[in-house]
Amino acid sequence: MSDDEFFDFCQQHPNLRIERTANHEIIIMSPTGSRSGKRNARLIFQLGKWCEQHQNLGEYFDSNTGFTLPDGSVLSPDASWVSAGKWNALTVEQQDKFAPVCPEFVVELKSATDSTKTLQAKMLDWLRNGAQLAWLIVPEDETAYIYRPGQSEPDVVQGFENELSGEAVLPGLLLRLAELR
Repeated sequence: MSDDEFFDFCQQHPNLRIERTANHEIIIMSPTGSRSGKRNARLIFQLGKWCEQHQNLGEYFDSNTGFTLPDGSVLSPDASWVSAGKWNALTVEQQDKFAPVCPEFVVELKSATDSTKTLQAKMLDWLRNGAQLAWLIVPEDETAYIYRPGQSEPDVVQGFENELSGEAVLPGLLLRLAELR
């Protein structure tokens, strides 16, 4: 499928979460369970509060947002942020479809049906396409993996009594993991 055909296909199936790999394989995912949805809402809420305090820095997005990445894949992180410079450089038409941009910040929140190994590989895809900070959060064992460009292995934060820092990408953001229990 061309980019436009893929976008139209996704619009015809609004109840499904659909992604496309760099090899143009289509991945269809069902909606998440209620606990995952609750966790994702709390994650988005915390990111949104930070964005309200830093309005001119960029835009944040929820799990329904697809991005066309440089490798041709179309992925939808559970939460993401794109700097104002990147976002404002897009045309309105590009913003209305799967924006051809890799968010600088992405979060994948593992649900009960996700494979941690598959999500870890996806985090590397995000980095290869330009993400500057990527978090994989695994609620069932209260673990967060922090990915950065140039690191051979992610940092591991064990325990949801901790907070994750947005570092230089999202200065001042502290995500309270306890909110995701």
